[in-house]
Amino acid sequence: MITALAFIFVLGVNVFIHELGHFLAAKRVGIRVLKFQLGFNPTIVSFRRGDTEYGIGALPLGGYVKMAGETTEDEIVGKPDEFLSKTRWERFQVLIMGPVMNLLLAFVLTAIVLYRGAEVFSYLDQPVVVGSVDVGSPAERSDIVPGDRIVSVADHRVDNWEQFLITVGSRPNREISIGLLRNGLDLTRKLTPVVVPGQSRFEVGDIGVLPAVHPHITQVSPDEPGARAGLKPGDVVVAADGKTMTFHTDFRSVIAKNPDKPIRLSILRDGVPETIVVTPRKNGTVGYLGITPVDETKSIKPTAIQALGMSGQRNIQMAGMIGQTLWGLVTRQLSPKQLMGPIAIAQVSGETAQVSFLALIGLTATISLNLGLLNLMPVPLLDGGHIFIMGLEGLARRDFSVRVKEKMLLAGFVVLMTLMVTVIYNDLTRISWIERLIPWR
Repeated sequence: MITALAFIFVLGVNVFIHELGHFLAAKRVGIRVLKFQLGFNPTIVSFRRGDTEYGIGALPLGGYVKMAGETTEDEIVGKPDEFLSKTRWERFQVLIMGPVMNLLLAFVLTAIVLYRGAEVFSYLDQPVVVGSVDVGSPAERSDIVPGDRIVSVADHRVDNWEQFLITVGSRPNREISIGLLRNGLDLTRKLTPVVVPGQSRFEVGDIGVLPAVHPHITQVSPDEPGARAGLKPGDVVVAADGKTMTFHTDFRSVIAKNPDKPIRLSILRDGVPETIVVTPRKNGTVGYLGITPVDETKSIKPTAIQALGMSGQRNIQMAGMIGQTLWGLVTRQLSPKQLMGPIAIAQVSGETAQVSFLALIGLTATISLNLGLLNLMPVPLLDGGHIFIMGLEGLARRDFSVRVKEKMLLAGFVVLMTLMVTVIYNDLTRISWIERLIPWR
């Protein structure tokens, strides 16, 4: 139930805002709107106000605004309130406002999420300096070592860890080039990211490099093994039995796997290296030290103005990433297996809703940005496709024939249907019991 409600919320908000953009722009330039509906037919609830029927469809997978004289198939009598009676500039305004409203929604919702503040990993906005390399990883096999600074991935510049993780994550099982700096020298390495364990559902790529961060201890319970060994709040755990500790989950795993076994810890206390040997006591079947390790994070609590600025920067950055992804799909540098359809969006919506409503707002913003940009693509049937055709007509100084437009729309239909089949297939293969029924998987 939570998944269904979250999906309806995310998709409903995005569709409503998109179609509202078309509706308001149409009204502004004097086009008669016949119907404004959320969801596809059959219509289950509707009412009429003026010339417009407002309705809700049974299938919550989209929506539409029906305008008078919108296509050559409509009954066109040449009235001034018909869509095709308007100038190209006026029609452009109607078409562009759907995607623009989605982009504005992404901007506003992201600002709201940022304004509420959050704890984020401290390394995400830092340069990509390698802190450690996983044993047997693609990075180790390609001679990437701690201290290297990664500056590009697949010929795309990466300025921080967030950009790096997205760029590598979107290229599993595909050879890429890694540009790095080592002792002032520019080096290039070729390697193939592997799928992150536990992330096979969305095929997230990984090369096995980690940032130079370590968990630190916030609490130490008295009379427990950690306290008796001399651990104190503020200690930074650098390594356990010689293995680098990057995240608190790494350290917790070592503790849990070694009940009644001594562990040699390399720590930093007030910046000074120390070595402490601890022996977790047995707690059920796992080890327990009585300490609370956490990751290195920082608090973000901007003012309203700062949140707006940060939202703009983040959405511009994400738009660039989306553009790279689309180009990578076109050039076959990226796998279409990473595309998500309605089933996967519903799953992610449900999982996000269980985290918090604010997280769901953030997901809505991300999908709105994607929806706005995708609708601007010059593919017939999309808003961007209609704008593209209208632009070609403007260059030709004449309207294309109905036959030519039908061929363009048919090509766009084929492209969109191919995309829809791909994303639905991807969604189904992410469901374990369905994947088992597919012999070639």
